[in-house]
Formats: sequence, structure tokens, C-alpha cells
Amino acid sequence: MKLPDIDFNKMGGLVPVIAQDSDTGEILMLAFANKEAVKLTLQTGRAHYYSRSRKKIWEKGASSGHIQEVAEVRLDCDNDSLLYKVHQRVGACHTGYYSCFHKVIEKNGELRISGKKVFNPEDIYKKY
Repeated sequence: MKLPDIDFNKMGGLVPVIAQDSDTGEILMLAFANKEAVKLTLQTGRAHYYSRSRKKIWEKGASSGHIQEVAEVRLDCDNDSLLYKVHQRVGACHTGYYSCFHKVIEKNGELRISGKKVFNPEDIYKKY
């Protein structure tokens, strides 16, 4: 599969990927992808990313069942960032929230949790 001219060079073979709920517009998470992860995403219709810590490609929801069905992939004006518009099953955040962006920093620097947990991560993920 031929990809458009995505600039994977600026970040050593990776590009940042924002996942956004295609229905509500809520930002769900930020991850990274390499060429193969982008190709897999386009071929399968499910979001694939590259784990910098594990140094391997992963499919969102492969272990939890909380997959991201990709409705649309967008490329930014500099050709170095992607936006996946997705249909998210259950929750995107491994801590149990729908969105990874559930912490609001108040003007005084305090954190406030926005949103509710949609699943218990201890029921889904094995402890390492």
C-alpha cells in the first residue's frame, strides 16, 4: 500500500496521532505511529499505533476489546501529524476513563477530574 507523503523523518520514523471521537469531537488520546502502523490502520479500519516503550506496533483494543474503528484519517498541513476520527468502544484510556484527557488543570494549578470511569482497568489489564 502506498501512503501519501507523510513526514516520518522529524521524529525518527514516527508521527504523533490524535484519536478523536468521530461523533462527539472529544479528544480521546495521543499516541505515535510508524509507517507500518499507519498502513495497518488503513488496511484494517482499526487504529494501530507504535509503542515507544515496548518498541512494537499495537492495535488499540487488541487485549481489552476497547477497539477504535477508524472512520477517517486526516493529515496536517506540515504532513507530520495525523488525526484518527474513530468510533471508540467503551473507553480509550487505560486508567478506565473514556478519554485520556480527563484531568483539568485549574488556574491555581490544582487538578480536577472531569468525567467518570467507564470501566475498571483491573478487570481488563493484567498487572506486569
